[in-house]
Amino acid sequence: MTHHTSSPVKLKRIYEAPARSDGYRVLVDRIWPRGVSKEAASLHAWLKDVAPSTELRGRFSHDPSKWSSFKREYLRELEQHEDRLAELIELCARGTVTLVFAARDIEHNNAVALKEHLDGRLESRRRA
Repeated sequence: MTHHTSSPVKLKRIYEAPARSDGYRVLVDRIWPRGVSKEAASLHAWLKDVAPSTELRGRFSHDPSKWSSFKREYLRELEQHEDRLAELIELCARGTVTLVFAARDIEHNNAVALKEHLDGRLESRRRA
């Protein structure tokens, strides 16, 4: 996983306490996380449509051996939501955005794949 120190995109599990340094907090899961109230989540937005489809989530089932194929399929799905991605990129251009997720595996989940994609898009934009 590539980490750009200058990236405005951060990742955080929803079960971790929100912090001011999180900036704009966006839940990127399709299903509301178990046991978390809306107040405790302290979110600015919930973008269900940038989450992987139910079918893709089912096929992936958080199996690290399926990570590469999951990322490929997920990026294909994201192309269907270019408007939402453009919104996220604009938010990132203005400041810190934290992608909030519920998955236990902090290295193999849709928020990680989305961060990589956003970082790449932001990098291209900076070079343009």
